[in-house]
Amino acid sequence: MTIQSALRVKIFTLFPEMFPGFLGQSLSGKALEKGLWALETVQLRDFATDNHKTVDDTPCGGGAGMVMKPDLLDRALSAHQPLGRFIYMTPRGKPLTQKLAHELAQEQNLSILCGRYEGVDQRLLEAYDAEEICIGDYVLSGGEPAAMIMLDAIIRLLPDVIGNAGTHDEESFENGLLEYPHYTRPAVWTGPDGVERPVPDVLMGGHHANIAKWRQEQSEAITKERRPDLWDKFKKKD
Repeated sequence: MTIQSALRVKIFTLFPEMFPGFLGQSLSGKALEKGLWALETVQLRDFATDNHKTVDDTPCGGGAGMVMKPDLLDRALSAHQPLGRFIYMTPRGKPLTQKLAHELAQEQNLSILCGRYEGVDQRLLEAYDAEEICIGDYVLSGGEPAAMIMLDAIIRLLPDVIGNAGTHDEESFENGLLEYPHYTRPAVWTGPDGVERPVPDVLMGGHHANIAKWRQEQSEAITKERRPDLWDKFKKKD
C-alpha cells in the first residue's frame, strides 16, 4: 500500500530495530498509522562489501575509537535517492530549536544519518553537504536517540497530528518564553508533605483577560529566572 504522507523520513543506521521506538506510540504513533508521516530505516551493514560486514576503520592520525567509512555510507545514500534534506546527528551540530523544528516540519523528505563510534568520515559529510544538528550539550552512544527526539519535536507540528492546533501557540519557546504553570482539579490539593496547595484564584475566576495577563507574567518570571539567555533575547525584541 502506498502511504500518502506529508513527511517521509529515512533513517540510516546500524540499529534499525531501534525504530520507530517511542515514535510508534502516542501522538506520533497515531500519526504514523494515519499516514501523516512515513518511516523507512536503512541498515548500513547491508552495504558492506566484505564477509565481516565492516562499517568502520581506525582513525587516520591515530587515536581511540573507530570511524564510519565514507565509501560504505556513500553506497547506502546513493541507493536511497532522493534524500531530501540530509541531516547528521552530532554533538558539534547547530542546536535543535523550536524554530528549526518548525522549519523541518515543512519538508517533504528528511534523511537522517545516525553515527556510531567516533563518528563519520568528514569527507562523506562534505560530499553530501550534511546539515549537522545537536539536541544538547552532551554525548550519546549513537545518533539514534537524538534522531528520535528531533523527530518527536517535528512530528507533533505536522498538520492534524495535534487536534487543537492552537495548543502550539502558548508552548515553551513559541513566543520566546518558557510556558506558564498549569493546574487542574481538585481546587485544593494536599501533598505528601501535608501542605494544602490551592489553584491560584485568578484561574478559578473565569475572567479571561486576567488569566491571560497572569499567564504572561508567569511566563516572563519563569524565563527570567531559569533561562536568562532567552529572557535577554525576548527583551531585545521589545
